[in-house]
Amino acid sequence: MEKPWKCEDCGKGFNYPSRLEIHRRVHTGERPFSCSECGKGFAQSSSLRSHQRVHIEKKPFNCTTCGLKFKSSSVLANHQRIHTASRLFTCFVCGQRFGEVLDLQSHHQMHTKENPFSCTSCGKSFRQSSDLHEHQRTHTGEKPFTCSICGKGFAWSSQLLTHQRVHTGDRPFTCSLCGAGFTQSQHLLRHEQVHK
Repeated sequence: MEKPWKCEDCGKGFNYPSRLEIHRRVHTGERPFSCSECGKGFAQSSSLRSHQRVHIEKKPFNCTTCGLKFKSSSVLANHQRIHTASRLFTCFVCGQRFGEVLDLQSHHQMHTKENPFSCTSCGKSFRQSSDLHEHQRTHTGEKPFTCSICGKGFAWSSQLLTHQRVHTGDRPFTCSLCGAGFTQSQHLLRHEQVHK
């Protein structure tokens, strides 16, 4: 079937002009769909919807074997390898199997007690570079997570999510004995001492 709408930049054809318009964003860099939480832009609305799960902790993709929930179908597919024979990488120390070589390498550091990523400020070492990067915020004061309502900054996304409950009134931690709601789990645990 002939695809009558052609991209002037690369010649790729499309069945609908709307598809061509979306494709053109590859060349123009246009990202008309912006996240209201963090400002990140996306070329397609579906990409924005997928991204927004990061902020609302929505995990609509369920593993039918063990019940764990995931934010994206690709992460679920990767997880499901642990339930199948596609765990190709085996730890020679304990025999645990992994679907990804990076997961095996990370696991292996547990046996060797190896922490190859060191903080240049204090010398503390970490197994993963991402853990070092997060730690370094304690020295730099970097606060990359900003509340879109009041502008307050936070070093970790979990702090921002907890803070946002001030604005939303959300109290997800509820006492099973009296029904009192709390914004943080440790506040609930402290409250539960009242009933003992």
